[in-house]
Amino acid sequence: MTAVSLGMPSVPVEPLAPRRQSRQIMVGNVPVGGGAPISVQSMTTTVTSDVNATLQQIAELTASGCQIVRVACPSQDDADALPIIARKSQIPVIADIHFQPKYVYAAIDAGCAAVRVNPGNIRQFDDQVKEIAKRASDAGVPIRIGVNAGSLDKRLLEKYGRATPDALVESALWECSLFEEHGFRDIKISVKHNDPVVMVAAYRKLAAACDYPLHLGVTEAGPAFQGTIKSAVAFGALLAEGIGDTIRVSLSAPPAEEIKVGTQILESLGLRQRGLEIVSCPSCGRAQVDVYKLAEEVTAGLEGMEVPLRVAVMGCVVNGPGEAREADLGVASGNGKGQIFVKGEVIKTVPESKIVETLIEEAMKLAEQMQDAGVESGVPSVDVR
Repeated sequence: MTAVSLGMPSVPVEPLAPRRQSRQIMVGNVPVGGGAPISVQSMTTTVTSDVNATLQQIAELTASGCQIVRVACPSQDDADALPIIARKSQIPVIADIHFQPKYVYAAIDAGCAAVRVNPGNIRQFDDQVKEIAKRASDAGVPIRIGVNAGSLDKRLLEKYGRATPDALVESALWECSLFEEHGFRDIKISVKHNDPVVMVAAYRKLAAACDYPLHLGVTEAGPAFQGTIKSAVAFGALLAEGIGDTIRVSLSAPPAEEIKVGTQILESLGLRQRGLEIVSCPSCGRAQVDVYKLAEEVTAGLEGMEVPLRVAVMGCVVNGPGEAREADLGVASGNGKGQIFVKGEVIKTVPESKIVETLIEEAMKLAEQMQDAGVESGVPSVDVR
């Protein structure tokens, strides 16, 4: 098979840091921890008992690249809907349980791939760990212990005064110990907080204290812009240290947006093969074309392209030629025209009015060549040495 040279490697030659060594669990058919590629999760916003709406949203999330999906289960009607949802979903379904332990059993019996429990607000949880551990173990269903700053156990709030990193970690490890007493270690942990600084500190402490796989999240991160920034900062800090096995970007936005952001974070850190990447300058007084418009039109024209292609859209002669030369495809614009680069070589000069059209044509040619040569899109396995 002929190798195709890309402008940017799919993963760095050397990772930013070795992955933390964690035990591996299986969430349905998705391996989590133990060196497996980091998975991107989201959660449905539909009422779970509305089976058709929930399955439709899961299908949309799957198409966006979601690998594991969580559904809320606050009522008996929701619990009753779990069997058909778990059976028909194309990706593993995690049941999210609060307050009522009986729904944990319902989720296990329904064939859910995993169950998330919140030890801070599930009534009589500690008293039922033995039975939950037995049922989950018999069914091969892992448990995610999901600690949240907003619903921390009252005992720990009294001890620490607020949801500190130590309080979050103590809560998680305490609940793990209850399962461990019964020989159950098929566990994933999250310790979420809305403050990235507290969240990062908590996960660092947790990573040092156990070998369970960790699910990263900044809870209640906020609207799309704010939540994206907070999640990128927190995830970037931890993932760059090798900490984290699954992620969920919690946004006050449609769930598919969470997947886009999460995927981009992993791609930016070299933890997932890059897909289409647009490199464009921020513009300045040197620019002789409307870079904003040019970049937007190229992005729109290439939407949906899945091959790992780097396209540089540059607006002046200072950095433009260099960036365009380093990309798979690029343009250095100025004086009403653009030099088109393919694989580092100028192939033609076109009028400004033809730049977008030409870039899209050349991108399609490159994409076809890559596909013919066997360059794969999607989520490859990643070298995590």
